[in-house]
Formats: sequence, C-alpha cells, structure tokens
Amino acid sequence: GRAGWQGGGVMNHNADDSTKLRLCPITLKEANTFVAAHHRHHRPAQGGLFAVAVTTDFNGWDRRICGVAIIGRPVARRLADGYTAEVTRVATDGTRNACSVLHGACWRAARAIGYRKLVTYTIRPRRERTSTRARDAGEAFPGAGKGA
Repeated sequence: GRAGWQGGGVMNHNADDSTKLRLCPITLKEANTFVAAHHRHHRPAQGGLFAVAVTTDFNGWDRRICGVAIIGRPVARRLADGYTAEVTRVATDGTRNACSVLHGACWRAARAIGYRKLVTYTIRPRRERTSTRARDAGEAFPGAGKGA
C-alpha cells in the first residue's frame, strides 16, 4: 500500500504496517539531548524558538521518540527579517519518513505563528555525494545545469 496522511499529524508508513508516526511537543532541552545522541555531525543547537518530535506508535502501546526538529531564528543575517524561521537541527534514528513528517510539522507550526518563510539546509550523506567532475558533466544529476 501507499504511504498517506491520516490526519492529526499521523503518518501511516504502509497500509500493511501498524507502525504510525505521531507528532508530539518536546522541550528544547529534550530535543538537544536527542540531537547530541543521534545527529551525525552537529552539536546541539544554541537556543531556538521551538522544537517538535515524532514518535513511533506500535498499536498504541510502544511509543518512542524517533526524531526531533529544532526551529530558530535564521543564522544568515540577510534572512533575519522577522518573518523567516530556520530549521536549525533535524535528527532521527533512521525511521522511515521521520524527516518528512518533521519538516512538514515545522512549516505548519511556523506558519501558524506568523512566519512567512522557513529555510533549512540539508547535507547529503557522503555515500550519495558525487565528484565535481561528474556533477559538472551532468552524469550524476540528469538535467543539472539546465534550470532543473
């Protein structure tokens, strides 16, 4: 079956799977503790506006945090217009779709409190990076350099 939203911040991975991702509030301190334990290269964030967590729910009885996102003010001064927020950290334990659920929740929450723009920066894992030569030749990214 296809993954799909089931309302209320619940994401069903697969129609055959009883595992659901649920959003829950989390303090900045708790989110930073999770970041320290699970983020592959960043330290905990210095401050922030708010944080959100995603938990797994196995038939309603086995809940655990599988990812967090921390939202703060933009690091780049040019973006600090009062209407832009930045996702400063996202960390998961590798649970499928956790990052997508977190990014969606961050945008909905930021928009709900008046932000007009939400920026985030993602670094691809080393195994997915390609050489500059291959990228420049368009081998790794078909359509690269063609406005795609």
